[in-house]
Amino acid sequence: MKQPFPFTDPDTAIAALAERLSVVRDTEHATDHVGRILAEPLVADRDSPAADVSAMDGYAIRMSDLQSDADVPVSGISQAGAAPPAMVDGQVVRIFTGAIIPDGCEAVVKREDTEELDASIRFLPAPIDATVPGSHIRRRGENAPIGSSVLDVGTEITPAVVAALANFGCTAPECYRRVKVAVLTTGDEVVDPATRQLEPWQLRNSNRSAVQAMLHQHALATVDTAEHVKDDRDSLQASLAAAIAVCDVVVMTGGVSMGDYDYVPETIEQLGAEIVFHGLPIRPGKPILGAATQDGKLIVGLPGNPVSATINCHRFVLPLLRRIAGKQTWADKPALVTLDQPPQKAIPLHAMLLARTTATGAAELVPAKGSGDLVALGRSDGYVAVPPMTTTTGPWPMFGW
Repeated sequence: MKQPFPFTDPDTAIAALAERLSVVRDTEHATDHVGRILAEPLVADRDSPAADVSAMDGYAIRMSDLQSDADVPVSGISQAGAAPPAMVDGQVVRIFTGAIIPDGCEAVVKREDTEELDASIRFLPAPIDATVPGSHIRRRGENAPIGSSVLDVGTEITPAVVAALANFGCTAPECYRRVKVAVLTTGDEVVDPATRQLEPWQLRNSNRSAVQAMLHQHALATVDTAEHVKDDRDSLQASLAAAIAVCDVVVMTGGVSMGDYDYVPETIEQLGAEIVFHGLPIRPGKPILGAATQDGKLIVGLPGNPVSATINCHRFVLPLLRRIAGKQTWADKPALVTLDQPPQKAIPLHAMLLARTTATGAAELVPAKGSGDLVALGRSDGYVAVPPMTTTTGPWPMFGW
């Protein structure tokens, strides 16, 4: 018997489509690089740390200095941002965290493990036994020696990565160019969101707003084209062909079902793209379509209902966008949450249910009245993915907006 869907779950469908996509190859040096993807490895331009440094505020000592019931003179100070003083036999150097270890120093004793006098210190009994050569010293190059690879190609530049880049003098890293995206919405009943006087049969274009807003959250992509297309074969074919010609990704909303005016599937095939899936066992969004052109560009046909379009753009488009952008680990890794109440009904589909987090760290389902309920969408923090025929509280993956 023929399977009703080409894939049994969203993840395998996404992975199959990802195999047919091309990663952008053009690169550029970027100063506005947060959220971008590294196109060349970060190599240490010097040892990190650049010298042996103290891990604590305390005193630089020789092991022979450790003795009880004796005052040990302090001969100098080593502080961050300055060369260290020389060690003097039988004396210690006061040292601060991050300061360079003086030549001859064998260990650092924490300040709180000493009794500090006017110009000398006395070691407390316990630290004498605990101190060994190398105590509280960070060795030169222990984080990364000069010439070593610090960050790999495909790393997304986060604030933490920015700190590593700056540490090695990289202020304009080589990044893959931004992925160019076209957003094509359809539906003769759809009008511009700024429209004030609407007929009862007209709808403001929330799909375009939601998809564009979602893409604008990610620095690795740019929306090059945003167009509303009439429910007409020729208009759709012309707009889609133009979008494919200049963009890496085309996101379409509406026109993917089996209605008389649903021209998206046939238009995609007429333009030579391969439809990898059309319909998946999910709710909302069962008619979703995923395709790839012969040169590895992505086309995603989202359902026209706004809740469905928003959820499925997040679930399908964003991970594939990261894949095209060159990110090494592009698949979703959502956190697990426990629902405060179980889903009311078990369905034979992968359910993506609007949810919001609670003060206890759990999640609660947002009451919704179908895929057109934009009020429920606006009240949600994301959606919880519940497997088929399940009515338990989880924990289940939660995808946050």
